[in-house]
Amino acid sequence: MASIHKDIPLDAHPDDVWSAVRDFGAVHTRLAPGFVIDSRLDGDARIVTFANGNVAREVLVDCDESRRRLVYAIANERVSHYSASVQVVADGEARSRLIWIVDVLPNAVAPYVDGQMDLGAQAVQKALNRRAA
Repeated sequence: MASIHKDIPLDAHPDDVWSAVRDFGAVHTRLAPGFVIDSRLDGDARIVTFANGNVAREVLVDCDESRRRLVYAIANERVSHYSASVQVVADGEARSRLIWIVDVLPNAVAPYVDGQMDLGAQAVQKALNRRAA
């Protein structure tokens, strides 16, 4: 199984970053606008539309307020396993790190997922660093 890790530095307070992460249905406006262009809630899931046209149903697995950690999963015809966690960690007084980990099968899709995560990380930095400015 491929495990892809992104450690994203942010010039934003951890509380502000967590507020955006935990707003599960607003990923397209608060966390990664431009990378995700639409999101709508469907029970315990969100249906996200990405800028490249792909659509995914992401099921909320856990939202841990005390650890500032959100976990979601995807199941579709392209992946037999996809589990992701996003955790906000303080980095000094007013900065944060967003730790984003995706475990995915089959391994053949890992390069694509890795590239998409890079684009997502850039969108998160742009959105949250701008708000902190």
